[in-house]
Amino acid sequence: MSSSDERRLGDRIAREIYRDPDYIDDPVLADYVQGIWQPLLAAARARGEMSPELDERFAWEIMLGRDRTVNAFALPGGYFGVHLGLIAIVSSRDELASVLGHELSHVTQRHISRLIAKQGQQTPWMIGAMILGALAASKSADAGNALIVGGQAVAAQNQLNFSRDMEREADRVGFGVMTQAGFEAQGFVSMFDKLQQASRLNDNGAYPYLRSHPLTTERIADMQARQALAARGPVNAATTLEHAMIAARARVLSNPGVDALRALLVEANGTKLATLAPSRQASVLYGAALAASRLRDFGNAKGYLERLTVLVRADAPAVRLARLLEAEIALTAGDAAHATAVLATTPQVRSAAGGEASATRRPELFLGAQIALQSGQVAAVSDAAQRLQSWVAAHPRDAQAWQLLSSAYGAQGQTLRAIRANAETQVAQLDYVAAMDRLKAAQDLVRQGGGKVDHIEASIIDTRRRQVALLLKEQTLDR
Repeated sequence: MSSSDERRLGDRIAREIYRDPDYIDDPVLADYVQGIWQPLLAAARARGEMSPELDERFAWEIMLGRDRTVNAFALPGGYFGVHLGLIAIVSSRDELASVLGHELSHVTQRHISRLIAKQGQQTPWMIGAMILGALAASKSADAGNALIVGGQAVAAQNQLNFSRDMEREADRVGFGVMTQAGFEAQGFVSMFDKLQQASRLNDNGAYPYLRSHPLTTERIADMQARQALAARGPVNAATTLEHAMIAARARVLSNPGVDALRALLVEANGTKLATLAPSRQASVLYGAALAASRLRDFGNAKGYLERLTVLVRADAPAVRLARLLEAEIALTAGDAAHATAVLATTPQVRSAAGGEASATRRPELFLGAQIALQSGQVAAVSDAAQRLQSWVAAHPRDAQAWQLLSSAYGAQGQTLRAIRANAETQVAQLDYVAAMDRLKAAQDLVRQGGGKVDHIEASIIDTRRRQVALLLKEQTLDR
């Protein structure tokens, strides 16, 4: 199967995932995951695991799912799925890096393509439907059965599970990638220990990762041996404050039910909290503050935030997360002025992935744009729009950035630009039909506008419609 065919298959699957209600693009969680993901990609390139052809043609994109189950998976074309349940249970960046490095290696070693090639009797698009069905079945048997129909389809999907040889190869290559990227080898072993313990406790469905990636004694022993050889001295396995807060955010966003949110408040008010490790306290207080905000209990949210700020005051990455949460809660409460003031005091912590300072990182950029839109101040909205323009120029596939830019243009009365940015949102999510609809609406507006039209923008719209029409034609032929 050629890399271009595999990418088109991956695009088809990704398009459906973008439409799934469980798909979530949370800037704070995504920024943290990218801080792990980008060094892994760089290490794979440096090691020669990722060929220049794959590097150029594949998406190399992680999609987060609002799902409490512990799972991560590789898809055709360089797309990867990560459930929030996985982020919530890993104890460190190194453990998460071990899972991502393993899944990355399944793609760089062309395991997916090799498995699909074996299914000569099935068309790639039927296999794509089976993969979507398997993902749906992890959440709902009925939804899965709607896509996987008949015993033959189920059998074919089972054959798509990676072989033992492929699992061992992904372990070996993934281990090399994560250690070269600067992560501790111990993370691979401790993650295996977690999965092994869950397996011994009779998997109850909370760990679908165990079904698609079955553990063997050989795999565990191999990773322990590799870790011993790669040991760089004493390893600090303690959970950092930053990671503990990220895990708490994942827990809240993956289980937003009222009862679950109230349980977090009860835990934060418990008398034993002060006796726990600082990382555990930070996790509880962060989760409680976010839960209280979700319950519209802003008074309690403020109290939890104050306790959290005192606890993490000496840790810049953790202080940054606390400030972002405080600004987010103020925005939810409708206090744009306080949100602006808090965001201005966010520590300038550089990203582990690309070295960007906090002011130009995605969570700060998006939160600042949302605050500007809520405030309605002309200068603030204009500044936000300029920042977003720079961001989408460098990240044209960022759908949420395009949507925020569309809102910023709309707030400034730039209707034509707002419609085009909304069309780009649909393009980023591979929905070319919706994008064509928006671009046609923009062209209709140009025809109605007479001499008042921005002709440069109109020319861009015409060009983009021709380009998207070609993408739509190719997408339609693939079906």
